[in-house]
Amino acid sequence: MGRIVAKNVVQRKPGYLYYVDSKGNVCEAKMARGGRKKKAKKKSSSRTKKKRR
Repeated sequence: MGRIVAKNVVQRKPGYLYYVDSKGNVCEAKMARGGRKKKAKKKSSSRTKKKRR
């Protein structure tokens, strides 16, 4: 397990992943789905659905 060396050194942005690379640099990578909230699904009534044949 690692240990915490310093806190609050990097200003973090939502949707980014932060890690320390092999050279000791702090890097940021954009997450595939990070920082976005899920959309609520629309409720459809049973009358509006069309049946597939």
